Amino acid sequence: MNAIDPHTDIIRFVSTRGATPPTAIDDALIAGLAPDGGLYVPETIPTLDTRTVETRIGAGTLAESAAAVLAPYFAESRLREALPALCARAYDFDAPLRAMRSDGAHGDDASSRLLKNDLPDRFSSRESGACPDSLATNQAPTRSLRRRSHPWLRQQAVFQQPASGDFLLELFHGPTAAFKDYAARFLAEALGALRADDAPTTTILVATSGDTGAAVAGAFHRRPGFEVVILYPDGRVSPRQAHGLECWGDNVRTFRVDGTFDDCQRMAKTALADTDLRGARSLTSANSISLGRLLPQVAYYAHTAAAFRRAHGEALNLIVPTGNLGNAAAAFLAKRMGLPIGEIVLATNANDVLPRYFDGGDYAPEATKATLANAMDVGAPSNFERLRHWHRDDAALRGALRALSVDDATIRAVIADAPARHGIVACPHTACGLHALHRIRDAGDTRPWAVVATAHPAKFETIVEPLVGHAVPPPPALAECLARPAQGEALAASDAALRARLIVDD
Repeated sequence: MNAIDPHTDIIRFVSTRGATPPTAIDDALIAGLAPDGGLYVPETIPTLDTRTVETRIGAGTLAESAAAVLAPYFAESRLREALPALCARAYDFDAPLRAMRSDGAHGDDASSRLLKNDLPDRFSSRESGACPDSLATNQAPTRSLRRRSHPWLRQQAVFQQPASGDFLLELFHGPTAAFKDYAARFLAEALGALRADDAPTTTILVATSGDTGAAVAGAFHRRPGFEVVILYPDGRVSPRQAHGLECWGDNVRTFRVDGTFDDCQRMAKTALADTDLRGARSLTSANSISLGRLLPQVAYYAHTAAAFRRAHGEALNLIVPTGNLGNAAAAFLAKRMGLPIGEIVLATNANDVLPRYFDGGDYAPEATKATLANAMDVGAPSNFERLRHWHRDDAALRGALRALSVDDATIRAVIADAPARHGIVACPHTACGLHALHRIRDAGDTRPWAVVATAHPAKFETIVEPLVGHAVPPPPALAECLARPAQGEALAASDAALRARLIVDD
């Protein structure tokens, strides 16, 4: 791959199934799913030039990094000139990389000082906008999550810690306290800017295993010209997740599906591929199958990796808790674009389709198992199709990634142990990543690793609080959601049932 000029080189988007002509970025964003049922991917993955990586990514705000990383994909977009401003609105909260305490060490070392927020004045929370809603056990939520990011905050761990160590990439500082907020807000800004004033209302159809639906609802809530239809598996999300899915009203409708997430995902894909239905109403997707979800997630990996490399001269390795593979696909795409990312390890729960495949078995989707890490309860990860498209064969894909799984008993043990061992409170999904880190360290690996913290533990209080022995208060924005009344509608797990509701409500 050669470095590209984001101002002259045009990148088109093709389907993973090969039956759709190359498509412009704006059309791919609006469509969500390719007409042949495949997922849109860039026809060519751009390699960012060294100067861009060294001077424009990870040196300022997350929003500035996002604009630089996404620019090559938007060279022919109507959003090209507005991209920096769009990113500034979408990425207005932090994605800090923090050092974790390692293996129960409790001395007054640099890591302990970071966790206690005992920092020099120039790193104080007053000046830096430091995130009080961190996983660090001694920090209590005191401020709103909706604020501008600040480079000092992201550099606390990166610039004050030795390169070899354990880090946490906190992606839960958005309005609904999960990593889905970054891409959902970018997608809402992009589709809003692309929408013509006289266009019909666009229906955003989203299947969720817990966090995506709330993030999309929050991003599109009361946005003119859009309505959101959420499908989630009844009884398979946490109580606070369910409330966060049903508390919006106005232009957001939420259906409790009598089935699994895979049922919800199938129903959404079938509706999006239904030409008659799409002729009757304007439909698009906000799941990670959407290009508008994949590309924005590249930004925080690029930003973090570039800042770490600038400080230490080496690549940061990533452990990504994964279910539908969207977040992991974004990390892989960032690495392919030339960002200094080392190894990428996927952490899954007992739905171990991916670990079995990466260990040499067949890729064999199966029925979803319910686990404590419910947002990762996926038996047929959609974005595997993208990963396969990017590799010449199974051997090449297996050489690019590895995957580790964990059962519920171990998730509980890791959550209970995390405050003493790492100085943090972990949600069940982050615990999957921590377990992978423990296995990597037990094998003698001394490289720097960052576990991706995908959600705030307060979203899973019924699991986390009994294990850590104290209350885990929700951050302010999540508390606002929980204070609203919630009401969802029951729906059978059938394509016909969803089609009927969409047509009747048209």
